[in-house]
Amino acid sequence: MNADDAFAAFRIYPAIDVRDGCVVRLAQGDYARETGYSDDPLALARAYADAGAEWLHLVDLDAARNGGYTLQPLLIAIKARTGLRVQTGGGVRTTDDIDALLTAGADRVVVGSLAVEAPDRLAAWLHKYGGDRLVIALDVRRDADGCWWPATHGWTGHGSRTLDGLAGFYAASGLRHLLCTDIARDGMLSGPNLSLYSWLRRYAPTLALQVSGGARSLDDVRDARVAGCAGIVLGRALLEGRLQLAEALTC
Repeated sequence: MNADDAFAAFRIYPAIDVRDGCVVRLAQGDYARETGYSDDPLALARAYADAGAEWLHLVDLDAARNGGYTLQPLLIAIKARTGLRVQTGGGVRTTDDIDALLTAGADRVVVGSLAVEAPDRLAAWLHKYGGDRLVIALDVRRDADGCWWPATHGWTGHGSRTLDGLAGFYAASGLRHLLCTDIARDGMLSGPNLSLYSWLRRYAPTLALQVSGGARSLDDVRDARVAGCAGIVLGRALLEGRLQLAEALTC
C-alpha cells in the first residue's frame, strides 16, 4: 500500500477498551489510573454504529495484562447486532487464540506483546493468515536517547528491539496494518504524536499506519489523514463528547 492508497482508505476506529466488563480508559497505560465510562459496551458499540461507524477497535484490557482473551461473547453480540467490522485483541498468544477470534467474527486480530517478544512467530502467522487479517499493535515509549521502544503486557514491561527495527521486519514479512501508540499521549487529550508517524513511515512506507493516542479534535483527525496515515483510533475524546463521531467520519 502506498501513501495515496492509505489516504484514500482512511478509517475512523472508535475504541472500546473493556476491563471487568466495563468500558474504561487508562491514562498513559497505567492500570492504576483508570476512568470508567459505561457498564454496557454493547450499547456503546451500537451507538457508534448508529453514528455511521464502519469499524470498531475492541480491546480486552484484562487479557492484555494477564493473557486469555475474555470478550468472545461481547464480540459475537457486536457482530450480530451492529454490522460493525471489528479489529480486536488482548492476550493473543497462539494460533488457537486467533482462530477463536476469527470464528467469533473478528475481521482483524490485534497482536501486541507477542509481536514484540516473538517476531519470528508473528512472521509465520502473517504467512498463514495473510497480512490483512492481523494488526500488529506497538505501544511505544521514547527513552532519554531518543529511541522508541515497544512495551509489552499491558504496558507493564518493554521489549528488546526498537520500533524502527520491528516495523521494518514486519513490513518485509507481509504485514499491512500497524497500530502504533505513543503511551505518553494515550488518554491524555494532548494531540497525537504526528512526528512519530512521519518518522515511522520513513522506515516502513508500505505499512498502513493507524494513529493512536491523544486525539482530541477534528483537526487531529484531519492532520492524521493529511500525514498519510491509514486511520485513527478515537477513545477518550468520543467517550467524553469532546469529539462527535459523525463529524469525524465526514471531515
